[in-house]
Amino acid sequence: MELLSINRSSGGEHRRYRHHSDVLDCDMDFAVYLPPQAENKDVPVLYWLSGLTCTDENFMQKAGAHRRAAELGMAIVCPDTSPRGVNIPGEDDSYDFGSGAGFYVNATEAPWASHYRMYDYVVTELPALIETHFPVTDQRAISGHSMGGHGALVAALRNPGRYTSVSAFAPICHPTACPWGQKAFSGYLGDDSASWEAYDATLLVPTAEERLPLLIDQGTADQFLEEQLHPESLAAACEAVEHPIKLRMRNGYDHSYFFISSFIGEHLDHHAKAIGLI
Repeated sequence: MELLSINRSSGGEHRRYRHHSDVLDCDMDFAVYLPPQAENKDVPVLYWLSGLTCTDENFMQKAGAHRRAAELGMAIVCPDTSPRGVNIPGEDDSYDFGSGAGFYVNATEAPWASHYRMYDYVVTELPALIETHFPVTDQRAISGHSMGGHGALVAALRNPGRYTSVSAFAPICHPTACPWGQKAFSGYLGDDSASWEAYDATLLVPTAEERLPLLIDQGTADQFLEEQLHPESLAAACEAVEHPIKLRMRNGYDHSYFFISSFIGEHLDHHAKAIGLI
């Protein structure tokens, strides 16, 4: 790993690294926040998955999460949202497909399948790297925003026992039924919509092997709420099989990091309680 930068923050350290990913067959950047407790013992980790157009830097700089993470003794790991600069034609043509828009799936369609395997990267490869090289335990929580909220929900629902807890801000809850998801899934996974179902939280809930409680915050003034996000579909799927969900509609909040920073402390506390820190 190559250390790109290091900043002191809330008594701990925010670091950025670059490493070669075997899964993605390219170099990838990621950020890690180590709380002050990590100087003396191993700490649990929250994996944060960011949304469309984001890199590892957006959450770390804008969410205001370091102070509460330092108080709790929780590390935060933030990967990038896609491979970068792998020279696939069209990878930089649009904000919602290609660079910055990996959608946390394992692509099966050429030419994307050779690099765009973000599901395996965030679920398996990156945690193995983190747990080998940093003072952390194997207690993992996962959260994210928008496309990243979708990724967090799918990762938790498909991997019983791997995560202590899951939460999301304004997640794409039913991607097979919205323009963002349909564009990404058809490009990465092909035209057979049956293959898309493995990456749709609403469709995964009925057969989930673990009933891990879902915490979701959604702003009522979110410009993408009606067309893209569909939290009501996920809530209905959960109700039908008695899967625990807490969907909080936050009056007047939009899709931005102003929204995330307003409630990130509550999400960190949610994960801390599940891990046993509080």
